[in-house]
Amino acid sequence: MINYASFDTWWWPYVFIAIAGWLATDIWRWLGVLVGNRLKQDSAALTWVRAVATALLAAVIAKLILYPSGELRNVPVELRLIAVSAGFAAFLFFGKRIWIAIVVAVGLLIGGQLLLGSGLLTG
Repeated sequence: MINYASFDTWWWPYVFIAIAGWLATDIWRWLGVLVGNRLKQDSAALTWVRAVATALLAAVIAKLILYPSGELRNVPVELRLIAVSAGFAAFLFFGKRIWIAIVVAVGLLIGGQLLLGSGLLTG
């Protein structure tokens, strides 16, 4: 019988994780496609799914801005809020082009950090 401990090679845990991750998520994706094709675009179920997905995305973004981890933790919260606000404004102003919003927000984060590091701004 083959199980996780069957192989004593360095690459086996990575293959196991990839296969287990694929099986755990791909089944639900295919079920979502099958069920989703049968729903009307304005159905209550699909409206609820969109609302939940939007709320989860908003929560993840808020967590990244207000309680970041890693190197983003060293960026002042004011600079993070200004960057995300300017990025969103650019997104709306330039016809909902996501790449423009990303460039504006990241540019402000990097520029603000460079100015803080040089002492031109105080944080």
